[in-house]
Amino acid sequence: MFTKTPATAPATAPAAGPTASAAPTVTLASVPGDGPIAHAVGVSDDEFRAALSRLAAGVVLVTARDEDAGPRGEDVGMTATAFLSVSLDPPLVMVSVRNDSRMDDLLAQQPLWAVSVLSGAQRHVAARFAMKGRISDRLLFQDIPSVRGEASGAPLVGGALAALECRTEQRVVAGDHTLVIGRVLASTTSDEQDGPLTYFRGKYRQLG
Repeated sequence: MFTKTPATAPATAPAAGPTASAAPTVTLASVPGDGPIAHAVGVSDDEFRAALSRLAAGVVLVTARDEDAGPRGEDVGMTATAFLSVSLDPPLVMVSVRNDSRMDDLLAQQPLWAVSVLSGAQRHVAARFAMKGRISDRLLFQDIPSVRGEASGAPLVGGALAALECRTEQRVVAGDHTLVIGRVLASTTSDEQDGPLTYFRGKYRQLG
C-alpha cells in the first residue's frame, strides 16, 4: 500500500555544491580501426564508462501513457539509473533519456510521466524494461502489478519503494541524451521493508 506524501517534501533534497564553470566544447577525435573512441580531452568511451561504473546508482522505472498508440493507448516504460532530485522549492526531479528512444519521443509530446523507485526484489522489472530488441511495452506490463497514477495517468509499479508523478518543466539536450526536468505533482511511499535496487559495476545489486 502506498501512503500519500505532500509533493513539497520529497524524500531527499539535492546536495549543495559549488557552481560549476561552463565546460569546454568537446568534439570527437577521428580514430581509425575498431579501438575505443578518444575524445579531444583524452578520455576514451571505455575509460569513461569504467570510471562511472564505480558510482552506485539507484534504479527506477520511468513510465508514461501514450494516448496516440492505437485506439486504447499504450503504457511505455524505461529503466533508468540517471535519476535525481534537483530542487526542493519547487519540487523538481530530473531523468536522462537517450535521444531518439521511444521514451524520448514520447516525453517530447507527453508532459506527464511517473517514476517508480524499484526495490531490491524488483530486479526482473529493471532487466525487462532495459533489454535490447524487446517486445512491445503492452506485453511487458501484462504481469506486473501496477496502479494508474491520478496526477499523471502513468502506471505506478506495485511493490516499489516510492513513486513520483511529474510534469515536464524543461528539456535540455546534452550530448546523446536529453535531460528531462519535471515538477513533482504527487509522491507516495510504500511500507515495503526491502532495500533499494542499485546498479554498480554493470550489475544490479540489492542494498540492505
